Amino acid sequence: MPKTVPGSESGIVPADPHTADYARLIAVPAIWGGTFVGGKVVVSSLTPLMGSLARYVVACIALLAAAFVLEGGLPRLTRSQWFGTFLLGLVGVFAYNLFFMGALQKLPASRAALIIALNPAITIAISALVLKERLSARRWVGVAAALFGVAIVVSRGDLTTLAGGSLGVGELLMFAAVVSWAVYTILGRKVLGGLTPLAATNYAALWGTLMLGIVTAPQFTTLHAAQFDWRVNISLLYLGVCGTALAFVWYYMSVKRFGAGRASIFNNLVPVFGVAISVLLLGDKLLPSMLIGGAVTILGVFMVSRG
Repeated sequence: MPKTVPGSESGIVPADPHTADYARLIAVPAIWGGTFVGGKVVVSSLTPLMGSLARYVVACIALLAAAFVLEGGLPRLTRSQWFGTFLLGLVGVFAYNLFFMGALQKLPASRAALIIALNPAITIAISALVLKERLSARRWVGVAAALFGVAIVVSRGDLTTLAGGSLGVGELLMFAAVVSWAVYTILGRKVLGGLTPLAATNYAALWGTLMLGIVTAPQFTTLHAAQFDWRVNISLLYLGVCGTALAFVWYYMSVKRFGAGRASIFNNLVPVFGVAISVLLLGDKLLPSMLIGGAVTILGVFMVSRG
């Protein structure tokens, strides 16, 4: 007798209970991949400073709404948590966004997306070097492979150009963004005990937005309404609501469901989506060196990310 599937009597096969969870896990890197296109559109009209500030004004509103809906508001902080969230805002919001937007002003969005793939490898390498965390030989090989893959992308396949100091400002800014995010990640592990990720991100975003506002204030007089056309406004909404608040909440849900290690593996898809979306929407050229270097980078990051 053939086996029957439970629920098939009604003609409807029940859905996998994890379908929605895996859909979110894939949607998050897709959303983050789209931030390279959104950022590119924003810096075509606004300065990196003004673009970063505008993005995080929108993001703060969305993050606060998420905190009140999901957690009933923001908790009161201890003195050490005030200092910790200030540091997170300094490196993860203020510094990272200036480097990120500055790089997008100089680089095609697709190349920036491949360089950002170094994030997990650099984070783990810094943890090993500064915090003396043990790292296996296989994971060090992964770090080296990820760096080699990005070198192929940056040099357009001709590694001899790197020896001549041909690394551009855009690439250097993107590397600085990678290091900033790595430091942000490490600080978040060490100094924010007792806070949920959503609460910590809210306070970091508020600190970072305050810093961006202070530094950007002299540029307010140069703004004019024509800079905020529909493309820029949609991009800012996307960066703030989808790329920051929604993606974070969904990623947080995935971490709670599957654990940080399993969820973080899906972040290797960020450069894949970033390159694909940039090619489709911005017409970026897809060079063979980008495909080869990107594949080597993602392989290296996968070796590092596996426990």
